[in-house]
Amino acid sequence: MATTGKKNSKKASANTLTIQQKKDETKSQVLARTSLRPSITGALAIEKFSGLGEMELPALVASLAEQAEAVNGGDLTRAEAMLMTQAHTLDAIFSNLARRSAMNIGEYLNAAERYMRLALKAQSQCRATLQTLAELKNPQPVAFVQQANITSGPQQVNNGPSAGTSTNACAPARGENSKIQPNELLETQSHEQRLDTGAPGAAGGINQAVEAVGAIDGAAE
Repeated sequence: MATTGKKNSKKASANTLTIQQKKDETKSQVLARTSLRPSITGALAIEKFSGLGEMELPALVASLAEQAEAVNGGDLTRAEAMLMTQAHTLDAIFSNLARRSAMNIGEYLNAAERYMRLALKAQSQCRATLQTLAELKNPQPVAFVQQANITSGPQQVNNGPSAGTSTNACAPARGENSKIQPNELLETQSHEQRLDTGAPGAAGGINQAVEAVGAIDGAAE
């Protein structure tokens, strides 16, 4: 029993993470900062899902931190290997599910359809993984274009002078024949005198002897 207790205490110490507390930092702040570290959260997930047996958590955290540092330095070798491995894994899943669908298609159509849907999902993820790998190996160039103001409604065009010009030259450009010509109908015989539209005019004497129309061409009774 004593030997078992020593083994358990040794295992517990192997999986104990040592976190350095910063100055003026509370225990709660230390725990919050630690729980948000990608290397620690990733190590906890890998430990549960890897299926490789018991692993020492501090060593796993240190390995993940090393890989993250390599990516920050521009080394994407591990990322490329990871994507290629995942693509092969997804392809194996697709083949297995497609084979199961073929085995059930003759008698159990519902099961065959479900297997085929899962197979096609795995195939789609495999394609997306390979596409990501291709973009990682051959990144597309980034084009920087000037901003264009495009609206669906009417736009106002300002043809005035640009910024920095003199204030005396700020009048907008106009056409050469834009001067309003005087209306000749309002002019009298004199070139310098206009009609006085406010004074009442005298009755004219033209066409005074106008007979009734009926007297000339009246309607028949």
